[in-house]
Amino acid sequence: MNKFDKSYWEEKYKKNKTGWDIGYISTPIKTYIDQLKNKNVSILIPGAGNSYEAEYLHLNGFSKTSVIDIAKQPLLNLHTRFPDFPEENLIHSNFFNHQNKYDLIIEQTFFCALHPSQREDYVNKMYNLLNEGGKLVGLFFDFKLTKEGPPFGGNIIEYIQLFYAKFEIKVLERCYNSIKPRDGRELFFIFTKK
Repeated sequence: MNKFDKSYWEEKYKKNKTGWDIGYISTPIKTYIDQLKNKNVSILIPGAGNSYEAEYLHLNGFSKTSVIDIAKQPLLNLHTRFPDFPEENLIHSNFFNHQNKYDLIIEQTFFCALHPSQREDYVNKMYNLLNEGGKLVGLFFDFKLTKEGPPFGGNIIEYIQLFYAKFEIKVLERCYNSIKPRDGRELFFIFTKK
């Protein structure tokens, strides 16, 4: 049985044990969103948590933004905090069972929360969820892979090996604009579906 199942995450949110939640959109993701011109792109944020990214996108005219989370509580938190976010775009489901298609998927602390044994499944699912030429964009942690987590670590070489067969690696580099607690420990990436 997977230790990091629905009840594990539900409990974290109910007890407010969400140390990864910085309370606002992370700077590297905001910087990326701010340069996007096409507001009609369909966007998914998996393992969205309290999803400040989705709120920011919606407030800036990206109306085709959806979030998915295995836990219900963070979706309720987003709805309470931002009632204008469309309820139909709050998807309470297991990411690996999701079947829609998107132009852009934003990765923000979802990958690192999955057990490393699920990483290949993650790559395949991302590939299947993206439209032709779609992009997977976001942040990976850059520290030694640990047996205990989340978060589980990783490094550039591992990420290249995982993604290169299905994605063109456009950008994979150390963040210059991480928040202070994550400075020197984050990689920003842009991968395009092959």
